[in-house]
Amino acid sequence: LRRSAMIVGSRDFDVRCSMFDVRLTWSHDPGAKHMTAEAPARQKAIDILIPKATACFEASFGRPHAIATYAPGRIEVLGNHTDYNEGFVLSAAIHLGTCFLLAPNQGSDSSICAPDLDDRDDFDITSIEPGTAHPWSNYIKGMIAGLAGHNEPGHGFDAVIMSNLPIGSGLSSSAALEMASGLAIQQLYGLKVSDLELAKIGQKAEREYAGANTGLLDQLTSIYGRADQLVMSDFRSLDVEHIPFGDDALFLICNTGVAHANTDGQYNVRRENCERAAAHFEKVLDHEVKALRDVKWEEWMAHREGLDDTSAQHAAHPIGENERVVRGRELLHQDDLESFGELMYASHGSSIKFFENSCPELDFVVETSRHIPGILGARLSGGGFGGSALLLAHPRDSETIAHAMAQAFEKEFGRPCETLATTASDGARVLAS
Repeated sequence: LRRSAMIVGSRDFDVRCSMFDVRLTWSHDPGAKHMTAEAPARQKAIDILIPKATACFEASFGRPHAIATYAPGRIEVLGNHTDYNEGFVLSAAIHLGTCFLLAPNQGSDSSICAPDLDDRDDFDITSIEPGTAHPWSNYIKGMIAGLAGHNEPGHGFDAVIMSNLPIGSGLSSSAALEMASGLAIQQLYGLKVSDLELAKIGQKAEREYAGANTGLLDQLTSIYGRADQLVMSDFRSLDVEHIPFGDDALFLICNTGVAHANTDGQYNVRRENCERAAAHFEKVLDHEVKALRDVKWEEWMAHREGLDDTSAQHAAHPIGENERVVRGRELLHQDDLESFGELMYASHGSSIKFFENSCPELDFVVETSRHIPGILGARLSGGGFGGSALLLAHPRDSETIAHAMAQAFEKEFGRPCETLATTASDGARVLAS
């Protein structure tokens, strides 16, 4: 998947759509290297996105849409690769996301326009199969197939998807697409599916239709997000807790421009190694081990012998991360952001040393952040292997930090690092038509 531009600074928008040609044209200030976001920007991002999608729908299909939904991207704040190890994660929905507009039609043919990608997919609703021609559409088809188990669709639909999430930046544009389309399809066919079940259907779509054996973090965060609160997820019980995140902190997302992808095999290799390690510790420890959540750091140190070096090394990361998340929760309740920031730095160090899911650009951002006043912590966010780094900072310092980071990154790599400020935002929802 590719995306031509990230929303940075002020841009003028011109939408040109026809039934067979859907195109977006953006003009922007080339000097804009970063933007800041305060709480009011959360709603503003949606208010800008929906009219564009509405205009494109009417231009493409010659009629108004009947249903509109929206789902945000997410940031993983602490707890890297702990979800499929049945551990804990602290995350947040962000103020950028994906909208999905649709209207029913009378036949079984369905059409989905993706103007962000200058693409369109036409298919029969009664014969849903993943394909290679339109890979973005596989996520939606997976949602249709999953929801069909609750009620077979009796007719097709026309739809437009539009997003202001930069694809490949590690902000889970795929889960946002799954949750937005899933909510819309529920509405279209009169289905009643719980939020948790919808998240599970999204995870299944990712696995069976997109080829990525991902955990449930992205979907849960997108649907359970709440303004000004972090989402703490227990991936054994699937319980979700909301933890207040004060007004004196925000996150800066630094997009390295190195494309992140869950489907290139590296994610699956590490997951397999974690499962292999859990099976090893189940044999050598004197208590039950269902997943790496059940292994303490001291036990990893004492009993990793007998496990191949790579699996042992990869297992160390989620074991340490799980303990950092539990400690992080305590620190947030104590309003100790400085100590919480140190846990973020420790998390990134573990990604480098043990899990090998960082890259030079991410490492540069995190290391540089230690030398920019006002930054409390930094780490890669999401699966890794590229994408974005996450900085914890005070709002008053955000513009200075963004400018300093953009300059340092451009000096090192010859291109700017786009930096976006965000706050914890509300999750997926049906919008008033």
